[in-house]
Amino acid sequence: MLFNSGTFIVFFAVVLTLYWLLRDYRLQNALLLVASYVFYSAWNWKFLFLLMASTIVDYIVGLRMNKAATPAGRRMYLLASLSFNLGMLGFFKYFNFGIESLAVLLQQIGLTPHLPTLYVILPVGISFYTFQSIGYTLDVFRRKREPIRDPLVFAVYVAYFPQLVAGPIERSTTLPPQFEKPRTLTGEDFRIGSEWILLGYFKKVVIADTLAPMVDYVFTHPRDTSGIVSLVGIVAFALQIYGDFAGYTLIARGISRWMGIRLMQNFRRPYLARSPRDFWTRWHISLSTWLRDYLYVGLGGNRKGGTRTYINLMVTMLLGGLWHGARWNFVLWGAYHGVLLVICHALGVGKGETRARPVVVLGQIALTFLLALGGWLLFRVASMDQLGAIVENIATNFRWTPDLHFYVRPTLTMFALLVAYHVWQEKRRDEFILLHANQWLRFGAYAFMVLTIVSFRFTPVAFIYFQF
Repeated sequence: MLFNSGTFIVFFAVVLTLYWLLRDYRLQNALLLVASYVFYSAWNWKFLFLLMASTIVDYIVGLRMNKAATPAGRRMYLLASLSFNLGMLGFFKYFNFGIESLAVLLQQIGLTPHLPTLYVILPVGISFYTFQSIGYTLDVFRRKREPIRDPLVFAVYVAYFPQLVAGPIERSTTLPPQFEKPRTLTGEDFRIGSEWILLGYFKKVVIADTLAPMVDYVFTHPRDTSGIVSLVGIVAFALQIYGDFAGYTLIARGISRWMGIRLMQNFRRPYLARSPRDFWTRWHISLSTWLRDYLYVGLGGNRKGGTRTYINLMVTMLLGGLWHGARWNFVLWGAYHGVLLVICHALGVGKGETRARPVVVLGQIALTFLLALGGWLLFRVASMDQLGAIVENIATNFRWTPDLHFYVRPTLTMFALLVAYHVWQEKRRDEFILLHANQWLRFGAYAFMVLTIVSFRFTPVAFIYFQF
């Protein structure tokens, strides 16, 4: 059930109406759990049992861990949670990858393998809800919170439908407490939620879905286009993946706000970052902070010297790449960003924003964006052959072609709209910039977004991060 579909709009309208009619927060929690299971079952009802299993295991682990008499007992329960969740994630996400990689390796040494292959279907959202559930058990293990004793509250925390399949990955210290008390809907909540929903649909429908066909063609036919078109296609993908993923997050945050629930910010104008280090404080914030707090810090962070810090950064980013999927391009993408972060730490770049002349800031932003494009090229390609063909095309076939304007015009238009809005936000340091703008400017912007969403067709196109 896609956010950008008529089915979801009807579904949410029914849920929202019943939600506020019930009034009692415990009944609202029960409704949210049923709605979340219905929402998830719309893809494949069989995978609902995996979601339920993860919920049951970690609920019991949290309670038992708290009662464990010794540190060894607590570690045993933590290991049980990690083994179950990571084992489930590993099987469904990486089994085929492992079998295929082993077959290729055996072929390289002259063997002809006949390996069994299960074409395992990836359950939608499994990477998100397993990390969210693991975060809870780690928080209980580290005594950052008491275990959740109400099974309904915990089940809703794991399965909450607005952020279930593509995040943000919420923390056990912020989301469950909201299910443990009555919620209210204020006029401000409604206005903020409405703006986020509208912005989210604009980013998804107008920016991401408009550029998607062009990006698909450029990446699948690198030898049929010029190098300039390939480069424009990479820029278009940077805009597409941002519009797609940030659009989902805004819709999720907006509809949650209408239910009196607040989700964390997941994007903060990432293409205005001044360094790769700064980029990762702005892009997919819920994942980057999860990896920092539960993996990087757990490995020792920067507490054990420079060399160990660099190793920890590389391990964290490699695993962050693998989190996205079982393909070698994701491994390379993670390694690429790991190297960039190591360089930033070694040079002391990006520790915090420092005052600089506008021309210097502009240069930093431009360089960081170019480096991000290199990462997006690795992220988007379907194979190493495709990567080689695109790089060769850019290096050797960089020429003007008559069809270039068909690619440049929409890409530049979307880029200009996005940058203008983000620069405005960045300059005012205001996430709610439109709400605080002149009423004529605000309603003009809203009207523009509504008209473009309608004219660009509101069709149920899947979100990119559903595959992760």
